[in-house]
Amino acid sequence: MDLFGHLKAYDYGDVHFSHDKATGLKAIIAIHDSRLGPALGGCRFLPYDTDEDALVDALRLARGMTYKAALAGLAHGGGKSVLIRPKQHFDRVALFRAFGRFVDNLGGHYITAEDSGTGLEDMEILHGVTKHVTGVDIARGGSGDPSPFTALGVRRGIEACVKAKLGRDSLEGVHVAVQGVGHVGYHLCNELHIAGAKLSVADVDPLKAERATREFGATVVPLDKIFETPCDVIAPCALGSALNDTTIPRIVAKIVAGAANNQLAQPRHGDDLHARGILYAPDYAINAGGLVNVAQEVLGYDAQKARKKTLEIYDTILEIADRSSKTGTPTYLIADMMVEEKLAAVSRSKMRAASPSKPDA
Repeated sequence: MDLFGHLKAYDYGDVHFSHDKATGLKAIIAIHDSRLGPALGGCRFLPYDTDEDALVDALRLARGMTYKAALAGLAHGGGKSVLIRPKQHFDRVALFRAFGRFVDNLGGHYITAEDSGTGLEDMEILHGVTKHVTGVDIARGGSGDPSPFTALGVRRGIEACVKAKLGRDSLEGVHVAVQGVGHVGYHLCNELHIAGAKLSVADVDPLKAERATREFGATVVPLDKIFETPCDVIAPCALGSALNDTTIPRIVAKIVAGAANNQLAQPRHGDDLHARGILYAPDYAINAGGLVNVAQEVLGYDAQKARKKTLEIYDTILEIADRSSKTGTPTYLIADMMVEEKLAAVSRSKMRAASPSKPDA
């Protein structure tokens, strides 16, 4: 494994590893950037074929969190933790307690939250070991499940895309094909249904797809056909790399806007979407609602403030689309430039603050 080569490729940062033999914990905490504040990002608990796969996942996700936090105007850097799910039997409570001690040993440099494979119960276990955790139960002063806020932000981002690309001010009658109707995808379907959108859905779990049919009148599409579904918007809400050499040529929609992280398998796929005239909402810009929500816990949770800030995603996506249209630059590059402008401004400000004042002449 070319560890430092990976760190250079993703412009790091620091990475921490922990192995607890007693519980089977194998964990990686990637801290990409902390210029804006302590790193904040979720805890992913999944099986991985290799340790390198787990590391690369952590690095990509943490970098995305830096960009997500910066674009959302949060006082946080980007971090992510990956726990490699043991293949043998394990004690989940003991494993997450061990992970909580790992997080606590970093002294607040990284704050965790839930992600794929983890939930509220796991955050409660962590909360018993470290204070550097968000997404805990509302009864404990937390914000609970961040999925509804992520879905709210994605719905607002889709509305911005529909305004920019289709010239429409509402989602009434707009056809959205949702790939993945798990936690966030389900709540997104609810948001879209309330807004009057027409829904098609696909999921590896047929029960989840059937639930969307029952509750929202969605049409179920085979998983391998969702990207070629005739619709206005494709919303990737499953795992990453959904936009790739296989799926992009099949897309007939004019907009791609969903909740999944790392939707582009490679940066060049953002160029491919742009070349085809498809408006792509950069994932870290549109799916920041969950992060916005849990970030409020650090300051003292206020649901109204979290909602208000999440709704601002509409303006962010609209600005990205507008700048892309005016300059002919792919949207993923526009979003990156907007983040880099923010980070550069913080760096300059810190340099000025650290420089000794010149004496008067």
